[in-house]
Amino acid sequence: MALVPVTSFASYAWSGLVLLGFIVPTLFYKAIGIAIAIFAVLTLFQVVTLPVEFDASRRARERLLRLGFIQRDEQVGVSRVLNAAALTYVAAMVAALLQLLHLITIARHRDD
Repeated sequence: MALVPVTSFASYAWSGLVLLGFIVPTLFYKAIGIAIAIFAVLTLFQVVTLPVEFDASRRARERLLRLGFIQRDEQVGVSRVLNAAALTYVAAMVAALLQLLHLITIARHRDD
């Protein structure tokens, strides 16, 4: 929870930096270090929230069964859907990590 305000600010800052980069591309390349730092915060948040999301899926499955919203024979299907939902966070984290590596690569080649 402590990362939420930082992540919220980083998200807005990232959006602003990208928008500014579309308007003045050379400015984005000059601020690539800032862009990397901002995106690293966003990527870290996604990594940290992965266990939370998987635990939320597990708790939702248990609660749905306990409250009688699903029957035991439906549990396998519900588990698959909730696991797929949790895996979307894994995909988002991998995409963020690859984007971060892309920014680092841009910065390294810019310095060459």
